[in-house]
Amino acid sequence: MELLRVVFRDHRWPFIGVMLLSLASAGLGIGIIAFINQRLIASTDAALSALPGFLGLLVLLLGVSLGSQLALTTLGHDFVYRLRGRLIKRILDTDVERLESLGSAHLLASLSSDVRNVTVAFVRLPELVQGVILSVASVVYLGYLSSAMLAVTALWVLVTLLVGWWMVSRVYAHLRHVRDAEDRLYQDFEAVIDGRKELALNRHRARRLYHEVYDLDARDYRHHVIRADTFHLSANNWANIMMLGAIGVAFYLANGLGWADTTVAATYALTLLFLRTPLIQAVGALPTLLSAQVAFDKLEALALAEAQPGFVPGTVKDDWQTLELRDVTYRYPSRGETPGFEVGPIDLTLRRGEQIFLIGGNGSGKSTLARLLTGLYRPLSGEIRIDGEPLAPEQWPAYRQYFASVFTDFHLFDQLLGPGGEAADAALLDAWLERLGMREKLEFVDRRVTSTQLSQGQRKRLALLLAICEQRDVLLLDEWAADQDPVFRRVFYRELLPAMRERGLTVFAISHDDSYFVHADRLLEMRDGRLAELTGDQRERATRDAVSRIE
Repeated sequence: MELLRVVFRDHRWPFIGVMLLSLASAGLGIGIIAFINQRLIASTDAALSALPGFLGLLVLLLGVSLGSQLALTTLGHDFVYRLRGRLIKRILDTDVERLESLGSAHLLASLSSDVRNVTVAFVRLPELVQGVILSVASVVYLGYLSSAMLAVTALWVLVTLLVGWWMVSRVYAHLRHVRDAEDRLYQDFEAVIDGRKELALNRHRARRLYHEVYDLDARDYRHHVIRADTFHLSANNWANIMMLGAIGVAFYLANGLGWADTTVAATYALTLLFLRTPLIQAVGALPTLLSAQVAFDKLEALALAEAQPGFVPGTVKDDWQTLELRDVTYRYPSRGETPGFEVGPIDLTLRRGEQIFLIGGNGSGKSTLARLLTGLYRPLSGEIRIDGEPLAPEQWPAYRQYFASVFTDFHLFDQLLGPGGEAADAALLDAWLERLGMREKLEFVDRRVTSTQLSQGQRKRLALLLAICEQRDVLLLDEWAADQDPVFRRVFYRELLPAMRERGLTVFAISHDDSYFVHADRLLEMRDGRLAELTGDQRERATRDAVSRIE
C-alpha cells in the first residue's frame, strides 16, 4: 500500500526498529503460550514453581507490546505531521491558476478529510502489524506442535481471510464513493455559508439548494457509508465466528480423529483464542488503511507542485526601470465544447513610477491581465521582460515579489509585515493609518489587527494598509475605490495616489471612476481580451464617460 511505501521511504530505520519491537512482542506472546503448554498444562506438578516465571513473562510482554505500539503510533503521528506540512507547502508552491481550477472545496477536503483518514489509518496500523506478526509466529509454533492439524486449521483460517478480504474490498469500493461525496458536500457547505445573505432573502433558492443539491449529496454519502460499515461489520463478525469455529475444529481433529493428544488440542485452542483479538483488530484496521489509500489517490489527483525547500524566491533586478509583456497570450481551459476565453496577444510596458489606470467591461479580461502582469498566471505564449531581458522560468517566484496587491477577492490577513517579512515600519504604518482614516477603527496586539467589525470599504482600506507596509515596487489595485464612499474615493485619487507617487510606488489600478482618469499617467482599455492604450481624443471621451466605452 502507498501508506506503507511512503513510511518506509521517509522513515526507514525508525520503521525497521518498530518492526523489530513488534517481532519481539510476538515472540514473547508465543513464548508465553509455549510456557503455559509445557509448564502449566503438561506438567501440573511444577505449576506452582512456574508461577513467578509466568508473571515475569507477562510483565515483560506488557512492556514490550506497549513500547512497540507507542513507538509505531509516535512514528505515525510524526509522519502525519510531515504529510500535512508537505501538503500545505505544495499548495503554497503551486501556481495560482492550478489552485483556482481545483477550487477551495477540493483543497479543504484534502486538508481535512484526507489527512484525517491518513491519521486514523496510522492509529490503527499497530493493530494490523501486530496481528500479522502474531499470526505468522503462531503458525510456526502450531506447525511445530502438529503439522497435520496446522494444515486443516490453516485452510480454515485461509477461507476466513479470503471471505473477509472480499468483504473488505467492498468496503474499499464504497469508501471511494464516500470520498467523492465528501467533495460535493464541501461545495454545498461553501454555498450555504458564503451565500447565507442571498439564501436568507430568497427562501425558494434555499429550499432548492437544500432539497435538490445538499440532500441528494447527503443521501449519497449516507448510502455508501452505510454500505461500507455493513461490509466492515460483516467482516468483523465473520472473522470472530470463524475463529471460534477453528477452536472446535482443532478439538475435533485431536479428540475425534485422534490426530493429537488433549494437551496439543488445548494449546491449539489457547493459541487461536490468543489470535482471535489480533486478527479481528487487523481485519478492522484494513478499512482505515484502505481509506488512507483513497486519501493518497485524492492527494495525487490534485497534481500539486512538488514542495520546494524553504521560501526564498530567488533574485531579480532591484533597480528595474521597465516591466514588459511581449506578445503574451493566455487561454482558459475549455468547458465541454465551449472554448475557453482567450486573452491577447498583449504588448504592455510598465515604467517605474507610473500610475496606470485600466478600464474595460465585465469579462473583458482585466483581472486576467492583472494576474498575468503579476506573474500569478503563466502565459500560454509570449514572454515577460525586465529591462528588455526575458524572465527565466526559475525567476518567476522572485518576479512576483515586485508586486503587492488588493484584488477584488482579497483575503484580509491580520499581521502587518515589512518588505522582508519583519514587523512593518512604525513610522510608515503611523502615517498611512492617518491617511486612510483608520487610526480609530483598528486595534493592534503585537502588530496583529484584532478589529473585526469593519465595513467592506474599511476592509479594503486595511488591505491597502497591509500592501503599503510591504513596500513593494508595484501596487496592483483591482476596483479598490468601488467600495469607498464618495468622500474617501476623492481622497484616494487626490491624496493617496500622489502620496504613493512621492514614495516612488508604481500603481496599476483597475478603475471605472471616469471623473478621476485625469490623475492617471496612462489610460488602458481591455475589450474582448485585447489591450489598447487610449490617448488624445479617445482618452478625453473615456474621461467624460467611461460607461459608454465599456458597453
